[in-house]
Amino acid sequence: MIRIESVTKRYPDGTVAVDQLSLDIPDGSITVLVGPSGCGKTTTLRMINRMVEPSEGRILLDGQDVQAQPVNTLRRSMGYVIQNAGLFQHRTIVDNVATVPRMLGWDKARARKRAMELMERVGLDAGLARRYPYQLSGGQQQRVGVARALAADPPVLLMDEPFSAVDPIVRKGLQAELLRIQAELGKTIVFVTHDIDEAIKIGNMVAVLRTGGRLAQFAPPDELLSHPADAFVEDFLGTDRGIRRLSFFTSAGLELTTAPVVAVDATAAQVAERPEAASTPFLLVTDTDGKPLGWADRKALAGGGAALDRAALQPYGRPFEFGRESLRDALDCAVLSPTGWAVAVDGSGRVVGVTSQETIGAAIRSAHAERERQQAARGTGLAKAAT
Repeated sequence: MIRIESVTKRYPDGTVAVDQLSLDIPDGSITVLVGPSGCGKTTTLRMINRMVEPSEGRILLDGQDVQAQPVNTLRRSMGYVIQNAGLFQHRTIVDNVATVPRMLGWDKARARKRAMELMERVGLDAGLARRYPYQLSGGQQQRVGVARALAADPPVLLMDEPFSAVDPIVRKGLQAELLRIQAELGKTIVFVTHDIDEAIKIGNMVAVLRTGGRLAQFAPPDELLSHPADAFVEDFLGTDRGIRRLSFFTSAGLELTTAPVVAVDATAAQVAERPEAASTPFLLVTDTDGKPLGWADRKALAGGGAALDRAALQPYGRPFEFGRESLRDALDCAVLSPTGWAVAVDGSGRVVGVTSQETIGAAIRSAHAERERQQAARGTGLAKAAT
């Protein structure tokens, strides 16, 4: 969809913001530009819609040089989302979202109908339509910005640090919402951020830029974390890149056990009939629906057939959804658990088993070895194809 060919941006004072940058941005995916301040991320983004004109090179949109298109037509063909949303404060939310359709000549009724549909898509209550931006929270305003950018159904969406001004909890929700919308719509998204965690979470491809606007590495997040191109990329990724990489390993094959899982109405006698449970010092107690309540010390079982005491239970931290969440999530749950065991649940929150830190560690080593084997095989295949 977007090809950047040897693009340079040089200002009159001699400052080079972007230096001989070449990128092929895949269609229907999220490409993230990330790097330190002064690396040319935002400048690159703005050259795509000609808010900034390149000094050298060219940018192709669907095979056509963007310089050959009228600038207003080009910009109206792209959604654009910026930090703090950039909303019109004197317009209602519904009219903010309807801005581009109205500029394209849609009648008011059609544009507002489209705006209401998009408000629902981005998770905004219809009751907010007649409010003004100052009456909304920061997170809500950013959702309005995304809805406005999508209003004319553009094939390309440019996003310049759209979530950086909100708190971490809201930011996490907005990232999840973007990924949900992208799964439904399949836009070509170019996303600028300075946060490597955000880049890895949402990007299908990540371009790491050096100060001065030179490309350091362009790769999928998993490859970026496992094989940084040089010391600069490795330093930018941080010392915990190995932990981050676990986000790309599924928990689907993780070995679970149900031996220490008991219902809250189980008695000491019933537990004693399960010799396999004796290998664990703790019991995970579930309610009658199979959802976790907490951990009990084996000694908490009173003699004489008495039931488990809910008041004596230790918190289980948080569970991870087996198969959907990653090995990183499973490890995090185990580390936060007072017993060192992670609780696995299904989509409805019912316990499907528990697993230890040792078991998770073995799964991590196995997954890492398999991924390295796949990457080596892919590299061999590419080398043969090139030959």
